[in-house]
This record gives sequence, structure tokens and C-alpha cells, in this order.
Amino acid sequence: MLKQRVITALVLAAVFLGVLFLFPPLAFAAFAAVAAAIAAWEWANLCHLTSTKARLIYAFVILGVGGGLLELLRVSDLITLDQLLLLSCVWWAVALLFVQGYPSSVILWRHQIIRMVIGALVLIPGFIALIHLRNLANGQWLVIAVVLLVAAADIGAYFSGRRFGRHKLAPQVSPGKSWEGVAGGVLAVAVLSIAYALSRGASVGVILALALPAALVSVVGDLLESMLKRFRGIKDSGQILPGHGGVLDRIDGLVAAVPVFTLAVITANRML
Repeated sequence: MLKQRVITALVLAAVFLGVLFLFPPLAFAAFAAVAAAIAAWEWANLCHLTSTKARLIYAFVILGVGGGLLELLRVSDLITLDQLLLLSCVWWAVALLFVQGYPSSVILWRHQIIRMVIGALVLIPGFIALIHLRNLANGQWLVIAVVLLVAAADIGAYFSGRRFGRHKLAPQVSPGKSWEGVAGGVLAVAVLSIAYALSRGASVGVILALALPAALVSVVGDLLESMLKRFRGIKDSGQILPGHGGVLDRIDGLVAAVPVFTLAVITANRML
């Protein structure tokens, strides 16, 4: 199993880095759209959409709405990217309340339609933010930065939780996660951020302000998917990635972190 996980991770990393650095932004947007479609297909299962037709329709609706929003952002000021990202941040605050209140919160989101809407709130802003981030100056490195900070938060939480975990973070949602794990993840991101800032002569405060909120929100993204999987009675969102489960299982923290990180980057660029 470990060998399979490592091979899959290496292949995914190679494809991701290749598309990110060797191809133009449009190719990366297409790559992101494919990932969003697969993630939407898996989210449909969390909504108890079990037929192939229903899951395909849901995936195409998510792509259609996402593409429509991207075009609207390009040609109109009816809604701005800042507003979309801010709404996404508000959504993740609501999601945190859902997770904290589980299982009592089920009454608020158990209906299939509501879970379908939640999928749109999770996936669409995340992938729009990722595409926008790639289009910024030094966009490839900004994408790498947010991926690395989510990975650092996850790895730091895993090892810190295993070693020091005593106080459960959300026992009804994910019994293995602890507050000590969260602290370890935040510490890992902080160390990584400070090391980067010192090596580049950048402001430590600014880099931490960019990284830490996104890292914390990534934890909520992970917990939200865990909550829905527990409610659905499944372990993994899918089986498309050998040894890793589904695409959602790999990007649940990223789609939560990217809108927060992108909004912080946009705000910092305007202030500096």
C-alpha cells in the first residue's frame, strides 16, 4: 500500500508541476477544470446521487456555473473577484459552525439539495481562485506556495497529533484529529513561512499573514469533507487515485485554503 501511495503521489506531482511550469495559463485552467469535474463527480456521491447520469449532470453543472462565473468576472462588474473570495471566506466560517455542531447541525444541511449547494460553495470558488492565482505575476510560485503550506499544515498536524495528541478536535467528525495536531500544523507553516521570509528578505509579518489564515481554513476543509463522508457512511470520496482514495480526499484542504490565500495576496499587493 505504501509503495502504491508513493508511486501515485510522484506521478501526480510530476503531472501537476509539468502543467504548471511547462504550459501556458490556459492549459493550467483546463487541468483545474478536469480536477474540478472529478471532484464534483465525487461530491455528487456525498449527496446520495448514485446514478451515473445524475453524477455527470452535477459535475457538468458545477463546471458550467464555474465557467460562467469566470466569464462574468472577466466582462462585468456585477460581481468582483474580491466579493466572490470574501463570500467564500464567509462560507468557510459557516462550515466551521456546521462541523462544530455535528451531529446536531445535520438538521441544517442533511437535505440533498443543500449538500449539492455546499459542493458548489466548496469547489467553484476554490478553483476560480486557483486559476486567478496562476494568472498573477509569479503565479506558478504562488500556486506552489499555497500547495506547500497546505501540505505543511497536514504533515505537521499528522506527526504532532501522533506524538502529542490528547485533546480531540472534533471527535464526532474525525476522531483521529487533535488540537495538538492543529498546533503542530500551524507551527510547521509558521517555520516554513519565516524561513522563506528571511531567505527572501521579505516581511515576516506579511508572509505569516498570508500563510496562517489559509492553513487554518484548510483544516476546516478537511473536517467538512470528513463530516459529509461520515454522514454518507463512506471512508473515501472515490477510488480514482490508487492508495489515496478520491481527488476530494487530496484537495479538501486546498480548495478551502486557496480562496483565503488568494484574497490575502490580492490585498497585500494593493497595500504594498
